[in-house]
Amino acid sequence: MNNKNNDIFLNKSILVTGGTGTIGRQIVIQLLKYHNPKIVKIFARNEYEHWKLQNYLELCFSNNKFLHIIGDIRDKEKLDEALFKTDIVFHCASLKHITYCEENPDEAIKANVIGSLNLANLAIKNNVEKVIGISTDKAVEPTTLMGITKLLMERYLIKKKNSNTIFSIIRLGNVLNSRGSVIQKWQKQIENNKNITITDRRMKRFFLNIENVAKLIIKSVYMMKGEEIFVLKMPEISILDLAKETIKKYSFQKKIKIKLIGLREREKIKEKLFTEEEKKLMYETNNFFIILPNKKIYEERKGFYL
Repeated sequence: MNNKNNDIFLNKSILVTGGTGTIGRQIVIQLLKYHNPKIVKIFARNEYEHWKLQNYLELCFSNNKFLHIIGDIRDKEKLDEALFKTDIVFHCASLKHITYCEENPDEAIKANVIGSLNLANLAIKNNVEKVIGISTDKAVEPTTLMGITKLLMERYLIKKKNSNTIFSIIRLGNVLNSRGSVIQKWQKQIENNKNITITDRRMKRFFLNIENVAKLIIKSVYMMKGEEIFVLKMPEISILDLAKETIKKYSFQKKIKIKLIGLREREKIKEKLFTEEEKKLMYETNNFFIILPNKKIYEERKGFYL
């Protein structure tokens, strides 16, 4: 994948929106470590997270192939500047916490929908070659505003057509120990001698570690031809079992128990990676389910992803 002769990132200018978040940060690191881009532009609005990532990158990489840009995808002028002479975009920026999206619907719509619309239009204006949008399993038959806004992002990017710029989506479940994850919450509860909380003992979610998630997001860019949704294969894990393992790992003989607090409003017991309709237009590889937008494109690409 990173052979110098066929590395699509070689000498390319790459923009990672939300580049200081858990997924964006790891994509930046892997691009710099395993590929040889001309520049990786890290676009995010959190100054402190920029500073932390810059310190790390300066320690790990002697080259100066990264650029920090403080900006917001809702700011069209700043985003336009960032996209100038950019070849490939990893679109990671979004509001991801269900509760905050429900309590701040205007911000969720501005970030996840309008920000993505800005990105798509400006990517075309700047003749970007490829844009991969990072989505979530919560966009499948969504019951929350976060899921709805991510579904709108998916549909807008997939239908965006241009002769110079191609758009695809990669849909993920949960990232183990990501920033703001439930495991971090449980660790804090254990540190403070509190029982850890879960909503329902039947709860299951799809999980994968961040290194593999970033690796496969990067791999999808090699495979993308436009208009497809890559669905990352992720094992489904019981939240109750994960909570028990967390107690075993971090409690250090403290008497920590599991407390059930009940399902939140519109929370699902289980998520889905794709709908039954999507399944009819889907190919399967070792790492991905790949959903095509219609029968014509499905037939045209038969065998391409295998």
